[in-house]
Amino acid sequence: MDVRYVAHLARLRLNAEEEAKLGRQLDQILSYIKKLDEVDVSAVEPTAHAFPLVNVTRPDESRPSLRHEEAMKNAPAQANGLFMVPKIVE
Repeated sequence: MDVRYVAHLARLRLNAEEEAKLGRQLDQILSYIKKLDEVDVSAVEPTAHAFPLVNVTRPDESRPSLRHEEAMKNAPAQANGLFMVPKIVE
């Protein structure tokens, strides 16, 4: 792998010592990845996550809510039955 090219893509400015050190580190990483290729994973089911994910949200159910008057009671500003909020887009 060309360390200079990767550094250029990452917008990194490396001196010769840093390039050599990074080159050695990348070689070690790639060697480790080659070792992983030797592992027999034929009996392992492919997954997107290491642990099964379960949706923990509750089901949608209709429930009683505040009456409109109660909701508007604490509004700092209101107009035509709606909450007034500060303008955030100019």
